[in-house]
Amino acid sequence: MQLIGMLDSPYVRRVAVSMKLMGIDFEHQSVSVFRDFDRFREVNPVVKAPTLVCDDGTVLMDSTLILDYLEGLVAPERRLMPAAGKARQEALRLTGLALAACDKGVTLLYERERRPSEKFHEPWYERSLGQALAAYAALEDAAGRAGPWLQGEGPNAADVVTAVAWRFGQYYNAELVPAWKFPALARFSARAEELPAFASTPLD
Repeated sequence: MQLIGMLDSPYVRRVAVSMKLMGIDFEHQSVSVFRDFDRFREVNPVVKAPTLVCDDGTVLMDSTLILDYLEGLVAPERRLMPAAGKARQEALRLTGLALAACDKGVTLLYERERRPSEKFHEPWYERSLGQALAAYAALEDAAGRAGPWLQGEGPNAADVVTAVAWRFGQYYNAELVPAWKFPALARFSARAEELPAFASTPLD
């Protein structure tokens, strides 16, 4: 399998780290949706990262859909998403919060760096920031109760996306999302980034 996309995308990094934790072999191709648009389009005409090229040539996209497919390839004990019940419900809740933080973080970044200055809309920017901070505040509460991980003794799908979301936010929006306001998340992220699956998959 081939994973296409840059690791500075939280969605690409989420998939890459998850695949390593599940023990799934893959080849990573660092192709940018901006600098390498035409090259990316040869693989996936939609040019969406991450893109996964399966062993049979099928092209999948969207990190959540890719991970749903990959969970079905491994033995139950290697899956990261809880199978059912309250554990799955909580994992989905945390995942939704982390993805919201990612989505709004990307919005803030694009508004600053991609939007022409004359089209910058301050109310939209402030609204997106408020949504990102709300998501991180909810994740801070969860991280404060981690023992040592969000749902138990080992990292699962919610841990991966939460750690990835925090690292992305600190890399691109640290002034807007100050670490001192989220000490539990900062400690949680540091613990996650020490794992081999994270350390070998750096954002930068």
